[in-house]
Amino acid sequence: MPCIFLFSLLPAFATFANDDEQPSKVQVRAAQPVIHLDDKTQSISGIQTATLQSVNYHTEFTANGKAINIQPLLALHNQYILALAERRSAAAKFNHAEQNIKRQQNLYRHGVTSKHNLQSQQAQWQTDKSQLDAVRFQGQAIYNEVLLNWGKKLADWVVSADSDKLNDFLSGRQALLQITLPADKHLADDIQTIYIEPSGVRNSAQKASLISPAPQTDNSIQGESYFFRTAADARIRTGMRIAAWIPEQNEERPGVVIPKSALLWYLDQAFVYIKTGREKFSRRSIDHFSAATDGYFVSEELKPGDQVVITGGQMLLSEEIRGQIPNEDD
Repeated sequence: MPCIFLFSLLPAFATFANDDEQPSKVQVRAAQPVIHLDDKTQSISGIQTATLQSVNYHTEFTANGKAINIQPLLALHNQYILALAERRSAAAKFNHAEQNIKRQQNLYRHGVTSKHNLQSQQAQWQTDKSQLDAVRFQGQAIYNEVLLNWGKKLADWVVSADSDKLNDFLSGRQALLQITLPADKHLADDIQTIYIEPSGVRNSAQKASLISPAPQTDNSIQGESYFFRTAADARIRTGMRIAAWIPEQNEERPGVVIPKSALLWYLDQAFVYIKTGREKFSRRSIDHFSAATDGYFVSEELKPGDQVVITGGQMLLSEEIRGQIPNEDD
């Protein structure tokens, strides 16, 4: 995260007092600066606070993916349906050939037909059997190809003669997504739903449901890869890159959610300002936080009831830094 240097804001408080009368003081208590601002200065500075409420939250991590072109999958489905029809035709011919050869064998045993007729029927039986074996092998080869490239769940959908799930993709009601996790992350066994959004805006994210693990991953990321499905809309088009938010686990954690405006950065450290009294403010470092729909989820450093500064935090930092600058008269 970039450092925010706010020395340019220091003169903002110059209008509040001259050198002889300071509107605020910075004191250090327990190695922590405490900023004192009277009510009037708080009002002029636009400082606003919010009392934190207890929430239960699924911590998340982010991942990336893309909307998949399902044309190859549909092509394999159509090939399989054609192979299935050919197998039925070949099976019918083979059954007919079996009936004929049994009839010829019975006639030959009773001396009604010649050995030549029996041999001709045996040759036809062998031809029909070979054709049936060939179309069976063709169907198995198609299934194996889908299994290798798309995984078992989608392979089972492909070999279904009446697959409503594939029809949802074909009609545009659903979009197929491949989401690849960071190399150090895993999808918990009980996670079936994630949130996705093509433009990366968490507040606009929609649900996506797990289909199955993907047998092949994104070579540029080298993490676990999964297929998901989501309702298709105008924002999702084939080939689009997709941002995903994935729960770390299916159990909720207690904590608080702070607005984005409350979290500030200084010298590579995230922090917030807490109002500890009517005219007192203290900076509190935040080491662990997760992006949430309405801001950031914090489970350790903050607690319900804390009054966090949501507007004017940068001015407080400016005042804190100003209070640490030695007076030339000292």
